[in-house]
Amino acid sequence: MKNSILFIGAGRMAEAIIAGLTTNSREQINSIYVSNQKSVERLKELAMKYQIQPIESFDDIIDKVDLIVLAIPPSNHEVVLNKLSPYITSQFVVTVAAGISPSFMEKFLPERTAVGWIMPNTAAMVGHSISLYTYGTFASEKNHVQMELLVNSIGTSQYCSEEEIHNLTAITGSAPAFFYLFVEALIEQTKLYNVSKDTAQKLVKEMVNGSVKMLKGEYSPKELREQVTTPGGATAEGINVLRNGNFVDLLQQAVIATNKKAKGEN
Repeated sequence: MKNSILFIGAGRMAEAIIAGLTTNSREQINSIYVSNQKSVERLKELAMKYQIQPIESFDDIIDKVDLIVLAIPPSNHEVVLNKLSPYITSQFVVTVAAGISPSFMEKFLPERTAVGWIMPNTAAMVGHSISLYTYGTFASEKNHVQMELLVNSIGTSQYCSEEEIHNLTAITGSAPAFFYLFVEALIEQTKLYNVSKDTAQKLVKEMVNGSVKMLKGEYSPKELREQVTTPGGATAEGINVLRNGNFVDLLQQAVIATNKKAKGEN
């Protein structure tokens, strides 16, 4: 089954999915169209890079596509869904925005419209996202195959309920930012020991790369931490500072705050 796909929005996540589709699944695609009201230059850039078809308005193209991907900010969804609604027939409509669930989308689209929700992360840009996904009430087996086409193009995936995605958004979607802040702090501290910025970045990034590879092995994070932490030793002293400073509690609070914001509760 070949699909014609319309992307509404041309940001980084749209590009990551387009790049994955054109690299890994070209034989399953008829055409890829991209609409972006903010920048014609951005559309030209994507067209040259991925041989997609840029369009100024999606009104005239909707009846030619099987799959519509909303790669737009959460706040834009209500307006775009209302604009889409008169043109929807049998298309599968998928969003990649935080907090925009299938039940939300179904309120603005014709009855029995098939919808889906993907919560990827920025590692999609290098083909290593862990994407959470779910469906609305009327998704068919055909739609399941279309969803697999999207999520498999950017990494690995996990099916979840709508509520689970709301709760896990901070873990898979936002936590990379928490991790990058941790890495930034280590680099800044390393520079204080009179090494260059390039050296500091090299040391910390290689430490992180090695640690990630260890995590893919047979040992749990707890076991790996204990292997490094000799009781009463230097590393243990650093761990004590983190624990006494409520490092774990702060991370948990960050997850809770992120999920509340994504749900519109703040």
